[in-house]
Amino acid sequence: MKCLDCFGRYDIILGSQSPRRKLLMEGARIPFRVMARPVPEVFPGYLPPLEVVKYLCRQKAACFEQELKDPGKLVITADTIVVHKGDIINKPGDESEAFKMLTALSGSTHEVYTGVCMRKLDDERIFHDYSLVSFRELRSDEIRYYIDSCSPFDKAGAYGIQEWIGYIGISGIQGSYHNVMGLPVHKVYSELLDMLCKRP
Repeated sequence: MKCLDCFGRYDIILGSQSPRRKLLMEGARIPFRVMARPVPEVFPGYLPPLEVVKYLCRQKAACFEQELKDPGKLVITADTIVVHKGDIINKPGDESEAFKMLTALSGSTHEVYTGVCMRKLDDERIFHDYSLVSFRELRSDEIRYYIDSCSPFDKAGAYGIQEWIGYIGISGIQGSYHNVMGLPVHKVYSELLDMLCKRP
């Protein structure tokens, strides 16, 4: 397909340690390689959620200044947050924190924001996606089983929608499922088309 051939003319770097983002890029058949550079996920406390994810994905992209001097390279970075009742819920530090997070999300609806930064030498795109996720009332033993079996400590909100708790606990979703996984890959694909490929 012409657009995939066009993508292949660039060295596309996914600046993320997330196995979910890697899986989503592979699923979209976008040619890429992973080059992870951990960045502290620290942001000014006054920023609203949408600005937080934009700020963080931009900070992550800033780590690739050397690579971006090459006109043949393009870097994609992303950040996802969970927001519940106006509060940003980060990744849990331990089992106790994960249990508290999932107990709070149980029986309610929360928001998921993902910001994406795509940069090459002469262009930068920053965009986002937004989804609403509803959980049914979760039993304490279900939450403990999920934490013990899936160890969701690298996930915002202490859960992965593609894991067991997503199958048995999520009662509804508005917006992109893949955004909740960590990357609105349909928007990434569209932006790559616009950045890299001339339309027929």
